[in-house]
Amino acid sequence: MTTIPSPVRVAVFGSFYRGFHVLSELLKGPLAGRLRIVGLATDDVSSNFVSRDRRVWSYPHQYEEETMVENLAAEHGISTFKGRVKTAEFYQLYEQEWRPDICISATFGQRIDARIFSLPQMGFYNLHPCIDDGWPSRYAGPNPFQGLLEDRSDHLVIVMHEIDDGFDTGKLVAMSEKIFFPPHASVIDLHKSSSPLAAKFFAQELDKLLAARAISHAAASA
Repeated sequence: MTTIPSPVRVAVFGSFYRGFHVLSELLKGPLAGRLRIVGLATDDVSSNFVSRDRRVWSYPHQYEEETMVENLAAEHGISTFKGRVKTAEFYQLYEQEWRPDICISATFGQRIDARIFSLPQMGFYNLHPCIDDGWPSRYAGPNPFQGLLEDRSDHLVIVMHEIDDGFDTGKLVAMSEKIFFPPHASVIDLHKSSSPLAAKFFAQELDKLLAARAISHAAASA
């Protein structure tokens, strides 16, 4: 008798436009029926532990852009966490309640430690902007868009990579197509314009992971 795998448990670590579009895609896109979003960890911009001065929050933005991801999660009844993730409080929530099969980081202002990234059986991944300059990219770090603009790049790509103990150094999984932008674009413009593609790109790669999981499950049930 063939059994149908239960929905994959997904936790999102994300903020701003990339976090919003990734969460939207997982909730409303073609994979939605195969997923269960078990939790959202998002930036508390009023805190001092998200490195505001080195991240997107240092650029002019609206308050609504700070809260749109958590508001989307609230609309769908998703557990949301805005505190420090390397704490006993979060470890208990993450390990005992969320229990994710897979995690995705999409603009998140805290480093992820081994206790967190080692838990999901299907992996913990990050979406990082860079150019196709090899991996790890020289645009690793908290503000890759600024680096791309300073180097007068006319395009970017989104890399999906595993999270490890380094800073944007984990194993490369996939690289998106090029996204082109005009010379006058700002950091915020790049966040906005690249985020929908980043979300679709992650969904495509997640679909591959789900297919591999289904094959593994079928083999184990045979």
